[in-house]
This record gives sequence, structure tokens and C-alpha cells, in this order.
Amino acid sequence: MTDDPLARFKTVPLFTLTSTDFVDGGPLALPQYEAAMGGQDRSPQLSWSGFPNETRSFALTCYDPDAPTGSGFWHWAVFNLPASTTHLDADAGAPDSALMPAGAVTLPNEARLSHYIGSGPPAITGVHRYQYIVHALDLPTLDLDPQSTPGKLGFTLFFHTLARGVLQGTAKQPD
Repeated sequence: MTDDPLARFKTVPLFTLTSTDFVDGGPLALPQYEAAMGGQDRSPQLSWSGFPNETRSFALTCYDPDAPTGSGFWHWAVFNLPASTTHLDADAGAPDSALMPAGAVTLPNEARLSHYIGSGPPAITGVHRYQYIVHALDLPTLDLDPQSTPGKLGFTLFFHTLARGVLQGTAKQPD
């Protein structure tokens, strides 16, 4: 197993992705946990910079490669974020959030909900990594069915990503 969150992607340049809610490699804050674990299912604040001038739009994914599924667990997948978008406020991933830019599409996650769901690692599975990745794209919009899976989005991103920003948080069952 590798700790490299980019090991599954083709190599492209990196840009900066930060959050006021957690630091890269550090633990997620309790609001980023699922409600059943005392959290709020609150998506973190995210900001990005240094992406290529040719960027026409962005996509965002949040993925847990350590979920005991054999295929990981997608918590959040958004595409058609305008190229003028350089941040998302905390809780932008809430259902029907007014904090999400016009035209952005949130796909159903592993729970088949079209919004952010917080971390919820089962007790016996240890520390999980949560990989927030913003992809700078060469198209202004992606033509995907809004009921597509995050995996289908990932397949499409492979062919259109110019660069990406990566921010990884960790979580474990709360004590």
C-alpha cells in the first residue's frame, strides 16, 4: 500500500489546495465526520491556487481508499465548477447548498446521496485517509449524466485533467 494519493492517476502538474478546517496529512475536524459519529456531515472549506492559465473548469472529489470495500468509498464528487471558482466555503457540500457555484453538479456518492457525507471509519479498521482532490480541466463543462457514479467521473477526468491539487486528511473512529 502506498501513502501517495496520486498513485492511481496519470502524472500531471500539481497546484496548491488548502483548507482552514484541517492541515494536509492531519486529522479531519469533528464537523467533517458523519452525523452518526457525532459529526455534522459538513464539507470542509477548500481554497486552491497556482493552476494552469488554460483551466476551463474544475472537478472535486473526496475519496477514502482505506474503506473496507475493496474499491474505496467516494464521499463527494462535483464537476462543472467554473474556472473562476478558487474556493468553496465550509458546508458547500450540504444538500441543495446555496454555497455551490451555479452550474456545478454533485454526483451521488457511495450512499447514493448527491451531497457530501462525512468520514465514518468502522471501529476495527484503524485510521483512514480522506483524499480531497481538485482537478483543473481543459473543458468548460463535462457532459455527464447527473446520476453517474464518481468512478465514471474519474474515468472522464483521466482524459481532461491539466493539473490537480491534493489535500489529505485522516480520521478514525472517535474515542
